[in-house]
Amino acid sequence: MKTLMLAAVIAATLTTGISNAKADDYVIDIEGQHAFIQFKISHMGYSWLLGEFTDFESSFSYDEANPSAAKVSVTIDTNSLDSNHAERDKHLRGEDFLDTASYPEATFVSTSYSPNEDGTAALTGDLTLHGVTQSITIDVREVGAGNDPWGGFRRGFEGSTTLTLADFGIDYDLGPAARTVEMYLSIEGVRQ
Repeated sequence: MKTLMLAAVIAATLTTGISNAKADDYVIDIEGQHAFIQFKISHMGYSWLLGEFTDFESSFSYDEANPSAAKVSVTIDTNSLDSNHAERDKHLRGEDFLDTASYPEATFVSTSYSPNEDGTAALTGDLTLHGVTQSITIDVREVGAGNDPWGGFRRGFEGSTTLTLADFGIDYDLGPAARTVEMYLSIEGVRQ
């Protein structure tokens, strides 16, 4: 489920743009804690389990004159899964779920970015999680862009997607309400 969050990254994914000559390259602001990959999954249909991946790297490129050429890549350390409960996190990292000993990373690499005039977009790419690669689409919204107080330029996006765990070989039975995981990404990139 944590890997699902990656997709997003997805949010990371949320970042846009390219155009080899004009595209600006951005690195996600992890140090300032301005990027999040979070997940939400039903706990047997009775409540919600929320968590996040705390260790990931991401970069994207974005060209305001050609936003459909945006590119993003994200690498998530699956061992960084944190649901605020040590024993549960140990189980989620184990063979029943993420099997982080065998699959220590999850990755997302964009394949297309389809922007709309209202600041939303569809970000499609390949998510590799639990040793399985699937194409996913993240619904993205541009939050904003501009100068920061330290002389830099920043651009931010948020996005969400829903992943079916069985699509990634994760089939531990927590009941029908827990077959999918919702991923939310909030990404702020610093122009390089």
